[in-house]
Amino acid sequence: MTVILDTGCANLSSVKFAFERLNANVVVSKDHKVIRSAARVVLPGVGTAAAAMQAIEARDLATLIQSLEQPVLGVCLGMQLMTKVSNERGASQLESIDCLGVIPTQVEELDSQGLPLPHMGWNQINVSGHPIFTGIANGSYVYFVHSYRAPQSDYTIASCDYGETFSAAIAKDNFIGLQFHPEKSAKIGAQILQNFLNMNKEETA
Repeated sequence: MTVILDTGCANLSSVKFAFERLNANVVVSKDHKVIRSAARVVLPGVGTAAAAMQAIEARDLATLIQSLEQPVLGVCLGMQLMTKVSNERGASQLESIDCLGVIPTQVEELDSQGLPLPHMGWNQINVSGHPIFTGIANGSYVYFVHSYRAPQSDYTIASCDYGETFSAAIAKDNFIGLQFHPEKSAKIGAQILQNFLNMNKEETA
């Protein structure tokens, strides 16, 4: 069973439908027992890091997520929440937001070099040999909506260019983050989600 974490964010249904189209056994839950027993876990997210971390902490999910050993996929803001800290404060925050810290990088505003923000629409990615990109060619198009990004680092497993080169995907151990929206990325996105469904603990150890 694949569990989508119920963080209260708006894109839960679209992520769930994308997995259901692949005939996956998928549920949305915030129940700790259900999450721990899952074969794999998805952390979705839209909005600001500040609001999302508040929701995660209100559901007492932060420590649970950090302790998970099965494959965990962060999507868009969900990826950013896997990092140590985000500068996406939101209007009411003065300081950077402490995130989950399971991938030791950080999130800052995308330096678009004058290109419109948010970076929204189809763009090409260059991929690594990580199992999440099995069967995905360099230059494949996926769908982005974001104004903040993780920089290129030792944890980058795919990159994209929009004003600057940034991490389109990051990973460490069993935690994998995608800056783009696979649920909106047609056949390429479906293949990436299928690759995630094919993963087990051993592949991400």
